[in-house]
Amino acid sequence: MTKMTRAALSLLAVTVALSTGVAVAAGDTARGENIATQGNGAGALACTTCHGPDGKGNAAAGFPDIAGLNADYLSKQLHDYAKGTRKNPIMQPFATALTEDDIQSVSAYYQSLQSPVSAVAYQAPDPANPGEWLALRGDWDNLIPACNQCHGPNGMGVGNSFPALAGQHASYLKSQILAWRNGTRNNDPNHLMKGIADRLSEQQISAITEYYAALPEQLAGQAEEKENR
Repeated sequence: MTKMTRAALSLLAVTVALSTGVAVAAGDTARGENIATQGNGAGALACTTCHGPDGKGNAAAGFPDIAGLNADYLSKQLHDYAKGTRKNPIMQPFATALTEDDIQSVSAYYQSLQSPVSAVAYQAPDPANPGEWLALRGDWDNLIPACNQCHGPNGMGVGNSFPALAGQHASYLKSQILAWRNGTRNNDPNHLMKGIADRLSEQQISAITEYYAALPEQLAGQAEEKENR
């Protein structure tokens, strides 16, 4: 069995597993909004302090966009921060101060916020656009699958393992790829991201992170162009 075949089978196994994934967290969104805007009164500060009133984060400060993130994915990240499986000096004490009900509620609340991306009809990737090519086709010569194979059409996210990428700050996406590469983050399924991060070139990292950051604007432009035809 070739390395490429093994990589493809591993990717298929993860995809099949996701198809039987966990149901979306059924938290109290009203309670989640209260925690997000005021904290929980037990040590967890308001999420809006770092992630902003709309959950869009702050690229310059390194705080990611969490609006519209899958509730199961967000819940898993909060649990991982609390356990120390995913390390972050800001998020760990916050997550530790949350109860299970708090986690489910705040996760459900952020999922309820508008995500900037919707699926559109398939469009062949432009070979001259390395970010788009990586997202839609990958780089199989270097055993790098298309990002959308795990993260879904237009990087919209899939289940509790693969977050939405479209519209996320390029600087944050880059920081996470580098974290997987240097081993400071390792809470992904089957350690897929570690292998991919190791094989991505610096140019590819810049191309793919900038592509996903600008994707909502690109999709909006395509939709407007289509309407005006």
